[in-house]
Amino acid sequence: MFFVRLKSFFTRLIEGSVKRMFINMKCVHEETGKNRFIMFFDMLWCAVRYSVGHLDYRVLGFALIKGKDRKTFLTMNHNLTVANKLNDKSMFFTLNDKTEFDRRYSEYLGRGFIDLHRADAAQLEEFCRGKKTVFAKSTEDFGGAGMSRESLSADTDYGELYKKLCSNGQYLVEDEIVQHEKLNEMCPASVNTVRIATINYQGAVHFMYALLRVGNGVNCVDNICSGGMYVLICDDGVIRKNAYCNDDFRYYEAHPVTGVRFAGFEVPYFHEAVEMCKKAAAVEPKIGYVGWDVAITPDGPVLVEGNTMPSYALCQNHLQTEGKQGILPKYEAILGKDFFK
Repeated sequence: MFFVRLKSFFTRLIEGSVKRMFINMKCVHEETGKNRFIMFFDMLWCAVRYSVGHLDYRVLGFALIKGKDRKTFLTMNHNLTVANKLNDKSMFFTLNDKTEFDRRYSEYLGRGFIDLHRADAAQLEEFCRGKKTVFAKSTEDFGGAGMSRESLSADTDYGELYKKLCSNGQYLVEDEIVQHEKLNEMCPASVNTVRIATINYQGAVHFMYALLRVGNGVNCVDNICSGGMYVLICDDGVIRKNAYCNDDFRYYEAHPVTGVRFAGFEVPYFHEAVEMCKKAAAVEPKIGYVGWDVAITPDGPVLVEGNTMPSYALCQNHLQTEGKQGILPKYEAILGKDFFK
């Protein structure tokens, strides 16, 4: 087992780039003052003992956490175990295919949509009538890829628009989501969503954690892989820490464009969003572990999409969580310790 984990460490090190590892080491050194030589061997030990790679080492704050406290963290291996045991791959299409998702979870969408696989240019024009903007999406891309904002006017040629969207594989067209004014003040360039993770196990649905994802003020999406940032939301719906951006390895007290502070920000309709996700989680029991993306509108929360592999590291960012404990005990309380064997 030791050598399997050691091989896994070096494979992940090569795939994740040695350069990025040393950038992470430098950041940890600047944040903690820890010796980089000692840190390298501690990273190696954590990879072998806890299956924690160098990026997770930084995000989880393992340089400042020792001994038994390290065992309280949900790692990549734990997360894979939960997803593999609770999610039936034959049902993934209900979340991964965006048109199927919209149909199955339409009760929680709060917006209209049209599937260009089943509609022609005339039906697209009818759908768009009276609207200034719609969003076109690829049905299977993730991370904001394959999405565009389409501006409409009296001069719009719907035949050409239809051809363009179909040639781009953007077969799903949705009404624009109008977000709550508080989140619009935070970042008006994107719809800033709440990521809520749920577990549906043995007939009961459990709320696990929530994060606010915020765009960088330039891109029209809030995805972390597109330059966005994230911050943990406490169970009462209030943010009490700074947001983190993966792109530049920085924590932000306030949004870099709008200047709105993160700490003290109260997410509108937060409790309603949690309850909505718990109801949505019961729609398909064969997918028991889901990360829901929720937009907050002036009238309440609406679903954007669901993900079959929720994050394990973002919700345990050491500068956003209280104390030096991970979230694993919460998972074990629901699933049991033997679940991970």
